[in-house]
Amino acid sequence: MNVLFLKITLACYLFGTVIFLIYLLAGKKESFSRFSLVMTGIGFVFHTMTLLNRMLEAGYVSLTRLFDAMAFFAWALVLVFLLVELRFRIHVLGSFVLPLALISLLSGAMLPTEMRPPDTTMRTAWVYTHTALALLGAVAFAIAFLVGVMYLIQERLLKSKQFNNLYNKLPSLDFLDDLNHKAIILGFSLLTLGIIIGAWGAGYVSGWFWDPREIFTLAIWLFYLIVLHGRITVGWRAKKAAYLAIIGFVGVIFSFVGVDLVWKGQHAFI
Repeated sequence: MNVLFLKITLACYLFGTVIFLIYLLAGKKESFSRFSLVMTGIGFVFHTMTLLNRMLEAGYVSLTRLFDAMAFFAWALVLVFLLVELRFRIHVLGSFVLPLALISLLSGAMLPTEMRPPDTTMRTAWVYTHTALALLGAVAFAIAFLVGVMYLIQERLLKSKQFNNLYNKLPSLDFLDDLNHKAIILGFSLLTLGIIIGAWGAGYVSGWFWDPREIFTLAIWLFYLIVLHGRITVGWRAKKAAYLAIIGFVGVIFSFVGVDLVWKGQHAFI
């Protein structure tokens, strides 16, 4: 049943992605966006059922497997999109969010999905909280990244005076810049809490290892701290802020996925 739910989720997200991209490039046909939203909503329901069913089958919450982490990331990313859509009605955001969620979930589905109970020290509330906060922080940084891409596209269209359908669908530069800033603040706050809880738990249970993931996570935290500080004191806004959001998310991806491909530290996904 869990595999069936996952397949339905992937099918809905794939179909929704295709229609969202058609909406992005097509004329003023809001029916495309509405249909894509319906498919996204259906996919999200089955996505939620996939995660819940997997948790019930295992008898515990699993976020230490790379598949589960990527599935949770994709789920939270779609949830944030639906909430932003409900609040601001930015249909075009789905053309950027849903493809990323699909790639994350599809990539995770290609990994081993069998349940292997982790060590008992990893099945504790602080591990779940630490991992969930870090993943939610990554979702916020992903939103900042996507908004940054949207900003650069809109800025280029405005600069070249291409006032086409895409220009009319994208939000204003000021709105995108503000959303970028808020997303980074939220991501930084969540990551900070995750690091604090992780450091406390690691020190209490097994000690601080300073393995590759811990080092890269700290480097990401410092990067976004510099970005926020620069925005407040130096005025790193607009185009520069968009580029920084893109660069930062590349680091986030490497920290969560790339590190395990190069090193297998204490905090590697199993």
